Amino acid sequence: MEGPSARTMESGSSACPVKGSCDMKDKDKERYSRQIRFAPIGMTGQEKLIGSSVAIVGMGALGSVSAQHLARAGVGRLRLIDRDVLEWSNLQRQVLYTEEDVRLTLPKAAAAAAHLGSINSSITIEPVVAELSSSNAEALLGDADLIIDGSDNFMVRYLINDTSLKLNIPWIYGGVVGASGMTMTILPHRTPCFRCLFPASMEAGAADTCETAGVIAPAVDLVASIQATEALKLLSGNIDALHRTLLQIDLWNHQWTPLKIGQSKRAHCPACGEGSTYAYLEQDEQELVAASLCGRQTIQISRGQATHVSLDELAVRLSSIGEVQRNPFLLRFHRDNNTVVVLFPDGRALIQGTEDLMLAKRIYNEIYGI
Repeated sequence: MEGPSARTMESGSSACPVKGSCDMKDKDKERYSRQIRFAPIGMTGQEKLIGSSVAIVGMGALGSVSAQHLARAGVGRLRLIDRDVLEWSNLQRQVLYTEEDVRLTLPKAAAAAAHLGSINSSITIEPVVAELSSSNAEALLGDADLIIDGSDNFMVRYLINDTSLKLNIPWIYGGVVGASGMTMTILPHRTPCFRCLFPASMEAGAADTCETAGVIAPAVDLVASIQATEALKLLSGNIDALHRTLLQIDLWNHQWTPLKIGQSKRAHCPACGEGSTYAYLEQDEQELVAASLCGRQTIQISRGQATHVSLDELAVRLSSIGEVQRNPFLLRFHRDNNTVVVLFPDGRALIQGTEDLMLAKRIYNEIYGI
């Protein structure tokens, strides 16, 4: 299947997703003048950037850095996809956000869209407060020219990989823990895919996370900046300039290791090889799903497939048994002294104050009466 991104990669042509026309206005020529003077981009490349669409999955540390670079560079449409709300611990490295965003309990996607809109009002910014899942991945990613990974778990990356392969949309992987990180750019059916290099999901607890090993902001900035640079290369038509490696960095120990992956494409890869299937994209999501969010004493509960919940009606019902806070994006319910429940209109909930999956499911069932 030839998607719009395949055509963009080959010819640089794409639809114009921005407000108005793709013809560059005088104020845009001034705004992007230093970037236009960079010979590999030039006026032609800038016009391609203005006509491009990027979906960023995860608006935490990596996503907030790469989104800011792409907004300032003039990428015409940014779709920001994130399931989470802001917490105080985010501010150390998630550069788009402020203390006021945390006090207002804003979803990351919504807060990011507001800040990016104040940076560049000439582009289209679409916040999506939702979890990427097999039931919505094609709809949320299918019209993008490029997908950027800002997520924090392998399951989402396998889902992005399947969607990339099925719809022929390139994507850029990134991950950071401690002072180390890695990134690679995946061109579907042309380079090794994510499962060629990482064929099986890691077992829970098998790898360090930002919770267990910590993370420093400069390492995040470096990896996300490389992701954004790869995006500028690809979207401006400079595909030959892509680094085409699994790039590993250790900022603390001054190590930069580009691993050649050209021969790593596997004939029997379960995602892109012979007889492959899109297992993560086609999985059934009917059952209630619980997942711990990076050891933060927070459990996310979802119903699998998105549903609509009236938060106004729920607020009335819950206000009789606890403190309720409401904003346009979510409802925050103080269940008791130890547990806070954040509820979203798509049926998801964050149970804060516990790492007990069974308790979190019980609280969810009590709230919804299921």
